[in-house]
Amino acid sequence: MSDLLADDSEWADVVPIRQYENVNPVAPIFYTEEYKDATDYFRAVVKSGETSPRVLKLTEKIIRMNPAHYTAWQHRYKTLVALKSDLEEELRLMDDLAKQFMKTYQVWHHRRLLLTAINSVDAAVLELEFLRDVLDVDTKNYHTWSYRQWILAHFNNETRLWARERAYLEDLLEADVRNNSAWHHRFFVVYASGIRLGDEDREQVRRRELSFAKEKIALAPNNPSAWNYLRGVLEFTKTPFVELASFVEPYTAVQPPSASEEVVDLDNPLPTESAQLPCVAALEFMADAYEKQGGDATAKAVEIWKSLANERDVMRKKYWEYRIRDAL
Repeated sequence: MSDLLADDSEWADVVPIRQYENVNPVAPIFYTEEYKDATDYFRAVVKSGETSPRVLKLTEKIIRMNPAHYTAWQHRYKTLVALKSDLEEELRLMDDLAKQFMKTYQVWHHRRLLLTAINSVDAAVLELEFLRDVLDVDTKNYHTWSYRQWILAHFNNETRLWARERAYLEDLLEADVRNNSAWHHRFFVVYASGIRLGDEDREQVRRRELSFAKEKIALAPNNPSAWNYLRGVLEFTKTPFVELASFVEPYTAVQPPSASEEVVDLDNPLPTESAQLPCVAALEFMADAYEKQGGDATAKAVEIWKSLANERDVMRKKYWEYRIRDAL
């Protein structure tokens, strides 16, 4: 039995419109017959403005063949609204597509349109749970994280949406401390999105976040994500870099401190014996701290940049040489 709409009596009343490709196309696209057939009929229904159950079936067919077909997505949404369809049921129908084609922007934009129209915190809670499943498959997918942030900011419910977010991120970073997406989202939750319920004491939050970043740096000193987060907290709270010198300096040493040298300092965890030192990110941090101090401290920054350019980070030699020229 044929899967072509041209052989389906339900579509006998529609005259398909073929894609115009000029008389002799230079680089014709070799679509499958099924895809050409479906999109020919789709052009016809878009032209006529038809919104009907059969259009929903047609758009789903096209989307499953080409999930990036934004016109099919848009006309599908228009049809759903026109038919007063159950939009929560549509979300569930699209769950498999979201997991299968999670790197396709149109998948997430469609869900955003649906959730906006539903306008329910209950639906938003379920959507965050669904996104956990999606992020289990790919913890660093940009579209999924962007959509998650939109849900939190759009519905902005402290107790049902925001409240569990930081704990969720700590679980992700416990599983993979190098998950840059989770670090980025943590900054969004703690700082970039406003003041969360329970986080009104900003000095306590600053100390908490610095402590969290330090612990993760001690776990994996050459993880740029944790260092970037540390910098972000300092810059956002206008904390001078030099205030963390006592924490950072041990990571600039060639070797970790020996057991006899160690003094327990819970505020400044030391690198472990297996740490690969010196840490480039720590050296860069100290150089920036000295540069920000200015005056005689600039010479210390220049010495670190020379070390980075000639020995520790020669891949970025030109960059470090630029920093030296710019500082002198």
